[in-house]
Amino acid sequence: MNGPSDTQWPRWEVFKQAAPGRPHQAVGSVHATDPEHALFTARSVFARRPAAMSLWVVPQVQIHSLTREQLDAGRTLPEEEDGGQTYRVFGKRSHKRSMTFMDELGAVQAVCPQAALTAALLVYGAGLPAYWIIAEGEFLGSLRDPDTVESWFAPAKDKTYKQQSSYGVIGQHASARNPRRQEEDTRE
Repeated sequence: MNGPSDTQWPRWEVFKQAAPGRPHQAVGSVHATDPEHALFTARSVFARRPAAMSLWVVPQVQIHSLTREQLDAGRTLPEEEDGGQTYRVFGKRSHKRSMTFMDELGAVQAVCPQAALTAALLVYGAGLPAYWIIAEGEFLGSLRDPDTVESWFAPAKDKTYKQQSSYGVIGQHASARNPRRQEEDTRE
């Protein structure tokens, strides 16, 4: 008997730029049926607060990734030439668990993912814990449609945002403020 089939929609990686001059960061992923669905879902999940000015999505299968250990072991990326294009380079800057974002380092021109990685290592350094190489044509979002920036992010600019800890928590301490509730608790 065959195992269960994969019922999940394709996975898309989400990249967000929080402020002008800051790099885009890989902030998580969504599952979606197509690029527009992925972008809409990413906006709903990752850009609901004012700390976003640009949002991109990329199919996870289009991300070429290598860790420092894989590089040291001699692993390479695909070398099939594509005629040359721009590749965006992302790097993980820390091993710390709380800092798992992949930051955009920049872009390189190359004829294949491996050539892009080689150029990236020369330009951005070879000491990072992980690298992602992504063909620029795979991105969808404000990179491709700058008109979305104003309509998507401007309405949230003036919204106030409170951390979760700013709101009261219903729990044991709530009954202390309500004498009737406190009385009910002691009867039980």
